[in-house]
Amino acid sequence: MFTFATAIQAAAAIALLVTTPALAKSTNVKPSATSKQSTSAKTQHRLILQVNSNDPAMMNLALNNAANVVQYYKELGQAVSIEVVTFGPGLHMLRDDTSPVKARIETLALSTPEISFKACGNTKQNMSKAENKDIPLISQAQLVSSGVTRIMELQEQGWSYVKP
Repeated sequence: MFTFATAIQAAAAIALLVTTPALAKSTNVKPSATSKQSTSAKTQHRLILQVNSNDPAMMNLALNNAANVVQYYKELGQAVSIEVVTFGPGLHMLRDDTSPVKARIETLALSTPEISFKACGNTKQNMSKAENKDIPLISQAQLVSSGVTRIMELQEQGWSYVKP
C-alpha cells in the first residue's frame, strides 16, 4: 500500500542518492604533492630499540628493525634517528670481545649514520668487576651512564620505544 509517508521516505532516499556523490567529491580533499613534501621535511622520527638479552637472534632482529625503519623513512623522504640501547646481558652486542654481531654493526654503521649504539655504563662496570678485567666496546658504541635511564630520558623527549 502506497501512503504519503512512503512517498516522503522514497523522496528522501532519492535525494540522498543524488547529493551523496556531490558531497563526497567536495569533502574528499587530497593533499597535494607539495604539501606532502613540506610535511615530510618537517617530520623527524625518533626510535629507541632496547637490547637486554645476550641472544644473537634478538640482536639481529634489533638490527633488522633499525635497517628497515631507516629504509622506510628514506623512501618517504623523511628523517629518522635510531638509538640501539644495550644493558644487562644485551651489552654483549657492543662488546668488542664477545659480540656475535660485531661485523654487521661495523657495516651498518658505515651505511646508516641514522643509527647509533649506546652501551650501559653500569652494566660495563659490573661486568668488569665480575670478570676482573676491562670490558672493551666496539668503536661504534657510545657509553652512557645507565641504559635504562637513557631510555627513560629519550621517552620523556617523545622518542618511540620498541623492544624487539
